[in-house]
Amino acid sequence: MKPVSHTPRGLFITGTDTEVGKTLVAVSLVRALVKGGLRVAVMKPVASGAEPMPLGLRNSDALALLRAANVPAPYERVNPYCYVPPISPHLAAKEAAFPVDLRVIEECFDALRGNADLVVVEGAGGWYAPISEKHTMQDLALRLDLPVVLVVAMRLGCLNHAMLSRRAIEAAGANLAGWVANELDPGFERRAENLESLVQLMGSPPLAVLPFQPDEATVLLAAEEAVRALRLSQPRKRLT
Repeated sequence: MKPVSHTPRGLFITGTDTEVGKTLVAVSLVRALVKGGLRVAVMKPVASGAEPMPLGLRNSDALALLRAANVPAPYERVNPYCYVPPISPHLAAKEAAFPVDLRVIEECFDALRGNADLVVVEGAGGWYAPISEKHTMQDLALRLDLPVVLVVAMRLGCLNHAMLSRRAIEAAGANLAGWVANELDPGFERRAENLESLVQLMGSPPLAVLPFQPDEATVLLAAEEAVRALRLSQPRKRLT
């Protein structure tokens, strides 16, 4: 893994699978960065699983990110591709006849970045989750050229999923800046031994470890620890 050695444009949050706690980690990192004095914008470029509201479709993950950010932005810029059914984004996009265009996402990102020190971008699903017939989340992360934070679900199978994700990210040439261990399964046997194995397999300790169903204060403390490890805790010069 490569440390964040310069002021990045943002962070890309991915996971070893879907429902592993990406939003929890992304929102917490945003709050910690804001607390540290940074101007933070957010993106959930592609989201499947939304509800109709008076102003249009809204995804709960995107709304949570917006509430945590301190750089206001139109919802459509934060979540340009929003679909109703909670299915794979490429299937949802096909059903809606509203295909994902990476150029549109990049334009939204650049607009957000113009008013922020950092843009925290949360992916959908895992690294290889398809978002169109041609592209996956990997293509989006590479297009935005962001350091990657991998959320690892601490449960049976995590060693395999974490290593597959790490190798895929590094093989793509992306900067895997660190990983977060999220304890989703309270009955996970040999938790400490598995965490130790992950440290060896991933080549570095986790940026943070989130306990099962943590309270807000615990999550924020963990996120602040991660921000310090990523060297992002001090206000930076405004990006242009």
